[in-house]
Amino acid sequence: MTSAIQPDSKSAGLVVWVRQFGVFMAVGLVCAAVDVGFMYWLIGAGGSPLVSASWGFAIGLLLNFLLHSRMTFKTSASWERLGRFLVVVGLNYLLTLGCVGMSTGWIESPLTGKLVSLPLVAINGFLLSRFWIFK
Repeated sequence: MTSAIQPDSKSAGLVVWVRQFGVFMAVGLVCAAVDVGFMYWLIGAGGSPLVSASWGFAIGLLLNFLLHSRMTFKTSASWERLGRFLVVVGLNYLLTLGCVGMSTGWIESPLTGKLVSLPLVAINGFLLSRFWIFK
């Protein structure tokens, strides 16, 4: 008699987290590419750099919300979730500014602060998305 090896609930839960975090990161990369690509296309079409950057950001942000709703967290998009999503975007922006400010003051390197903020923003965004935005 053979028996299939059944994963315990802890390892099954970890697999779900790892898969979901991988999808979260992939969606983020796709949306960043759309953001930059759209900005590049608009500038090439004669748009002002600041207006082009703003449109790229807005389109990337909206796509990010929609893809996370459907693909990462498998929920429906709603105005309430969009509002919470925008709160997290604002919090992550402040976290980034804090890292850049501290890094600039301590070691005179704003880029180091930006690089330090990236994994913090990713983890913060994922956890708040999982437990608050898309719960």
